[in-house]
Amino acid sequence: MKTTDLFIKALENEGVEYIFGLPGEENLDFLESIRKSDKIKFVLTRHEQGAGFMAATYGRLTGKPGVCLSTLGPGATNLVTPTAYAQLGAMPLVVITGQKPIKTSKQGKFQIIDVVEMMQPLTKYSKQVTHGAHIPSIVRESFRLAQEERPGAVHIELPEDIAKEEVDNPSIFDVVDYKIPNVNQEVVNEAVSLINKAKQPLILIGAGANRKRASHALTQFVDTIGIPFFNTQMGKGIINEENPLYLGTAALSANDFLHEAIDKADLIINVGHDTIEKPPFFMHVSDNRKVIHVNFFPAEIDEVYFPHLNVIGDIAHSIEAFTEALKPNANSWNTDCFMDIKANVSSHLAKYENDDRFPILPQRLVKITRDILPKDGVVTLDNGVYKIWFARNYPAYQQNSLLLDNALATMGAGLASAIMVKELNPNKKVISVNGDGGFMMNSQELETATRLQLDLVVIILRDNAYGMIEWKQEGDGFEKYGLDYGNPDFVKYAESYGATGYRPTSVEDFKNILQTALNAKGVQVIELPVDYSLNHKILNVLLKEYTENSKK
Repeated sequence: MKTTDLFIKALENEGVEYIFGLPGEENLDFLESIRKSDKIKFVLTRHEQGAGFMAATYGRLTGKPGVCLSTLGPGATNLVTPTAYAQLGAMPLVVITGQKPIKTSKQGKFQIIDVVEMMQPLTKYSKQVTHGAHIPSIVRESFRLAQEERPGAVHIELPEDIAKEEVDNPSIFDVVDYKIPNVNQEVVNEAVSLINKAKQPLILIGAGANRKRASHALTQFVDTIGIPFFNTQMGKGIINEENPLYLGTAALSANDFLHEAIDKADLIINVGHDTIEKPPFFMHVSDNRKVIHVNFFPAEIDEVYFPHLNVIGDIAHSIEAFTEALKPNANSWNTDCFMDIKANVSSHLAKYENDDRFPILPQRLVKITRDILPKDGVVTLDNGVYKIWFARNYPAYQQNSLLLDNALATMGAGLASAIMVKELNPNKKVISVNGDGGFMMNSQELETATRLQLDLVVIILRDNAYGMIEWKQEGDGFEKYGLDYGNPDFVKYAESYGATGYRPTSVEDFKNILQTALNAKGVQVIELPVDYSLNHKILNVLLKEYTENSKK
């Protein structure tokens, strides 16, 4: 059997449904083997970054490794960012790259860099195939490591000459699953004792708890035991945020509205968060507050995070054990102050959400999006200052209904992520919200979306600047400098790809257009002018008012 045919058989054996990529001459044999597969769909993208972001999002949504493909050299280097995106974001990803022949040289060192070495610090495993017979074991090990907690990226390099080899009597390894061990009962008892001693405990939910069983267990825990919760940006929707015990999302690491509640807590039960995702609060040695770390793996000690107890094992089982042990004391903790804080936070966050000035305020955009989008609809965000407002103001009612990246926090991933969401969920309404800077980094994937015939809404927030950095620049007291740029006519740009373009002229116009676009066929692109000029003024005024209200 030809090596590439064996490779595809091994991928089929792992349940691979898609391979996203931009091939080159070094992996044409591999592409031909994909063509002959009746189980794997190849999705050609316009840039390797798009392929990597789509594959990583597949892994994030399904828990199974997504697969992306590039050639050698520049194709492989273009996959560095999505590889890091998956590794830091705990998204299972298998990266396959080509390479020149390794047994003979036909073009000297043309295009050759050490891709395996380059990928080493970005992945859990990086391996070159040196013999076709090694393919089954390399693929099995790659998929095992990509899925194993903490999930992440792996890399396989397939040289051109090895790809063409014949393999005698090939065999495929069985996919052997494993069960994550349960936490020791002694540790459960210690955690339960800490919780029972606490007067004002809080639950923090991070991205690592984004598993179906963990989501169910956490919901049962909160509903049964009655301890309020907050989440990280990547933990949104793990528990339905309509829950009355939901306090909010920590959009910043310090000095945000929610930190009053965090400061009043004497115990935080941290479920599924680690500091690779931006911390929602900082620990200090002088703190009296205790922290319990509940995760699949121990806490990595950091200046800002050094928990007092590690509860390591299957998260769902740990939370179920807590629920059972704490039932006798259910609803016995003091939550009044947290509910008062929640009411105060909610009233301040709602202050500008019905403001109809135009260009639109980000808070108004969030409110309109939530009002129009069905509960099971999905919003994907690129990276920009609007991400903070969505994290704070957008209630997520289901898992993976608000997808953002707060680990690598790269720009350019939002559109590709939305394409993957829609491909996997054709019956759900999907909106991709992008800043104009992030959108232009991978805007060519509009062609991929139209070619796949997706019904997708893309909102481009136009402020003609790198708004997040301008916000930080202003906050640090620097002169405004070096962050403004021009933009194309996004309506014409969308139409050139076969999409439909819109340019609202008022908030009411935007509401009508968004409703129309969500119910239309094909890719719908909305160029929406946004006003970030009030970010500092609004935030400073709101925080001042909020503090004064809290003192009362």
